[in-house]
Amino acid sequence: MKSMFIGLLATLLLAMPAQAAFNSAYTDIDLDECLVLDADDFGVSWSCPGYKGYPLMVTEGDLRFSLIYGFGARMADGQTLPPFNTLGPKLEWRLSNALGRWMPIATIVRYHTADPETGEDKGQVLVVTQLVEGNSCHIAYIDALANADANVLAREAADRSGDFDCASDEVEVIGEFAAW
Repeated sequence: MKSMFIGLLATLLLAMPAQAAFNSAYTDIDLDECLVLDADDFGVSWSCPGYKGYPLMVTEGDLRFSLIYGFGARMADGQTLPPFNTLGPKLEWRLSNALGRWMPIATIVRYHTADPETGEDKGQVLVVTQLVEGNSCHIAYIDALANADANVLAREAADRSGDFDCASDEVEVIGEFAAW
């Protein structure tokens, strides 16, 4: 009887769909370690190390930064925030093992935003970007100063990525927001 129960339990466990697990990996955003791709009076673009060779381009123009991901990425693909901004020093890559190996599905980066009147640092926004070939874009903004659990909120948003339509969906503002 006991062996029949164990066999039935094993069969049920094998028949259940696997749940995706999530994890994080971190890379530095150190522009001194990046290759300058283009530079002129209006801005700069760099190729930087991403997670395990995942392509990452950083651009700056009009005192605003953007991150562009993936193979075949173009500078026109980048998104930024409305206020003048700079990037934090770390990029969090959210990974999923839904396909049986750890693959990046989203990133989280801290943008430091400037007060539009004074130009002084004012806010910090965690930007969640979904990584889907041909459909990578910002999917959520979390005010890192107004929400004590901002990192948790950002990871939860990242782990839901994949179904966001960059052409028609609006970026979700999560939690309290006073960053700009």
